[in-house]
Amino acid sequence: MKRRPPTTITEDDARLFREAIGEVRAFDPAPLPPVAPKPAPRPRMFEADEAAVPGELLEMAFDPALMEVGEELSFLHDGYPPKLLKQLKRGHFSVQDDLDLHQMNAAAAQASIADFLAEARQNGLRCVRIVHGKGLRSKSAGPVLKSLTDRMLRRRDEVIAFASARPALGGTGAVVVLLKR
Repeated sequence: MKRRPPTTITEDDARLFREAIGEVRAFDPAPLPPVAPKPAPRPRMFEADEAAVPGELLEMAFDPALMEVGEELSFLHDGYPPKLLKQLKRGHFSVQDDLDLHQMNAAAAQASIADFLAEARQNGLRCVRIVHGKGLRSKSAGPVLKSLTDRMLRRRDEVIAFASARPALGGTGAVVVLLKR
């Protein structure tokens, strides 16, 4: 749709307009309403968090006896700074892919780990997770897949470091692996 150019106002149009509206007088500007002072900022979330602490301490949502001590896996390849392993343990690297070994026997798990690491490296992935489980149903031999994963990762050249995952990512039932690029 085309726009029409604005019509020009002629001297006759302006005179007729002034005659129609009559004499004009200016209004005094009205004073602005007073501005109420803003209240001081109040850290409501901080106060709520602080108020919740005593109740949370008494509640004890976890059983300290179930905390796993001494079962953590960690390894750093020679020639790399220890800071790298600390960063891996603290979750500074985001996991880009994962492999779950549950319901596999040792031979299938070994082949799956080798294929998974090769594919991850080929795709340029830097950090992956391998879920091996905690071995709770293993007999007296202990956690078979966990031990297998530990041995395999220590021998792989493309592995820079690995550590047991943070609790949200599987805890001692998984490892986070840092790979060479």
